[in-house]
Formats: sequence, C-alpha cells, structure tokens
Amino acid sequence: MSRSPNDSPAGSAGEMIAVLRPYPVRVGQKIYIEAGPRHGDWQVIEVGDRKIRLRCPISHKEIECDQFCYVVTESAEIPWPHQD
Repeated sequence: MSRSPNDSPAGSAGEMIAVLRPYPVRVGQKIYIEAGPRHGDWQVIEVGDRKIRLRCPISHKEIECDQFCYVVTESAEIPWPHQD
C-alpha cells in the first residue's frame, strides 16, 4: 500500500494509534474479561488455532468462542498507515 503526498503519518500529527496483537493465552490460565458479553472470571481449558474454550469458576459453565484476547499499545509515535 502506498502513501500519497497529501497523506501524513498520524503519529507525527499527534494522533493516538492503537496496536493490537494476540495475547498468547495458555491452558490453565486464569483470566478476567473486563467488559463485553464474556465479562467476568474464566479459566482457559483449551486453546486451538482459532478457538478458545473457557470455564467459569463459579457456575462451571463452559463456552467455546473465537480467540479474542489482545494486548493493546497506544502511542502517538506510531506511523499510520503502516508500510509493511
């Protein structure tokens, strides 16, 4: 993807850019989901290439869903759009 002469990198303009990367959850890990439909405490019981299986420690309910856990970095110094 190329940048036109009128495009300016957002980082240089002081805009905050959020960088998301998958978090490497592992079986047995205890996690807390702060918001959303899966809000609450969970234990990771299975991790696949695309799916994750969780168990609630209170109700023992198990759910399987697409992997969704991400680590977020926010900075005004990140060029955007990226030139990979």
